[in-house]
Amino acid sequence: MSRIGRMPVSIPAGVTVDVKGNVVHVKGPKGELTQEMHKDMLIAVEDGQVVVNRPSENKLHKSLHGLTRTLIANMVEGVEKGYSKELEVNGVGYRVAKQGKQLVMNLGYSHQVIMDEIPGITIDVPAPNKIIISGPNKQMVGQFAAEVREKRPPEPYKGKGIKYATEVVRRKEGKAGGKKK
Repeated sequence: MSRIGRMPVSIPAGVTVDVKGNVVHVKGPKGELTQEMHKDMLIAVEDGQVVVNRPSENKLHKSLHGLTRTLIANMVEGVEKGYSKELEVNGVGYRVAKQGKQLVMNLGYSHQVIMDEIPGITIDVPAPNKIIISGPNKQMVGQFAAEVREKRPPEPYKGKGIKYATEVVRRKEGKAGGKKK
């Protein structure tokens, strides 16, 4: 058995999990998520826990076993607590603001970069150099954060750009840094 796959996913209070065939629907205080899992995986709700089993020991089923269990665990955690990513904007004149449902960024280009808030994701700008992206779907939060970061990734010489709050940008010396007498 898979070490991860055999662990049952406990369902906390206030969260409901409904399984119809291979479609898992999770509802909680932060929202609702529905995902279709692989047709071969055997998913059941027993005694306040979601149990995932595999039909055989072949390589495909072994790899899907842990994946399916982890996807369901992420859905349960997402509707209960939610996920968030924090981004920092570094650079002279670089700043962000939220106007209505749009994220407006001044990133040193000749124009402003504007991104629309997508359904299921909330954007918060507590300071002109901080962006907090949150929502119940882990994949959507991570994808949107990556798309925002992609607009101006951090550069290694001065560290200017958009980076994750936990990210460490490896710095390089400039041309003058290596000169010796």
